[in-house]
Amino acid sequence: MTDVEEIVEHLPAPLTPEVAERMGFQFASVVDAVRSVLYADEQSVQLAAGCLLAQGHLLVEDLPGLGKTTLAKALAAALGLDFRRVQFTADLLPADITGAMILDRTRAEPVFRPGPVFTNLLMADELNRASARSQSALLEAMEERQVTTDGTTMALPRPFMVLATQNPFDAAGTSLLPHGQRDRFLLRISLGYPTRSEEDQLVARSGDSLSAGTLAAALGRAELDALMAAVPAVHVAPAARGYILDLVAASRVHPGVEVGASPRAAIALRRASTALALAAGRHFVTPTDIQRAVGPALGHRLILNPGSERAGTGVEEVIADLVHQVPVPVADAASTGRAVS
Repeated sequence: MTDVEEIVEHLPAPLTPEVAERMGFQFASVVDAVRSVLYADEQSVQLAAGCLLAQGHLLVEDLPGLGKTTLAKALAAALGLDFRRVQFTADLLPADITGAMILDRTRAEPVFRPGPVFTNLLMADELNRASARSQSALLEAMEERQVTTDGTTMALPRPFMVLATQNPFDAAGTSLLPHGQRDRFLLRISLGYPTRSEEDQLVARSGDSLSAGTLAAALGRAELDALMAAVPAVHVAPAARGYILDLVAASRVHPGVEVGASPRAAIALRRASTALALAAGRHFVTPTDIQRAVGPALGHRLILNPGSERAGTGVEEVIADLVHQVPVPVADAASTGRAVS
């Protein structure tokens, strides 16, 4: 039985419009809790929460001091999850992440000491500052939700999400994430600077007791399990699936792109779109959901050609071009019985 099949057992009812609407309010309560301690736009927090509910991993690329750690802590607190943070450095070893066998002097035999990866939400801070060997220690955990040491495989707690951060502008002493590892992240987001009003509130509130560590869980565990089960149950009509496939295919032939989006990217775009649909309290995906998710789902997977980089064209411009060029589907009520727009 897969993770999704086991979680679906917690779904309170078929994903009807009424159930989806109620879950949308629950989703909103998580977003509101996180934003009570983090000045970030609603969509970024929705994407972060939706990434966890869709059983994905999140890459946050941004400058220091913009709230990446607060986002991770607040998300874990709002969902009632265990949280661990690892500061990735050049001398970090794989065993520092996954754990290692140590000698138990009492029993005179080796025992496994779990590493920080045995948690619900692991913050891999400045992931690109560790060696490639240490970075790769996360691959099995991210893909299989398990750790193998000395031939013994141990399952990780559920849910499990890696929220990795990196500074995209400071390359000194870093090891760039291989394309294959970036592809393991369901979404990539950037929080950006707060507005002047938000920054004024942040400065005025500095020193107050309200922080991510003081947040109470916005959901119980049963509600969280039901939300996780509901994300893959959101209906994606054939026309909506076709729109996803058209966007992915267009990325592969775009003149500014050297390596386009993979089939895994198409799956990621679908999963992110269903999470955003549920956040809106809907039981079906619309083109707007797909358009909101396409940048975070595809941006870190595209490799631009040298000509684009010399011309100053970035991934954001390429994504905007894809959304502009690919026709938006029209609902086919006869074949789906549901609207997609």
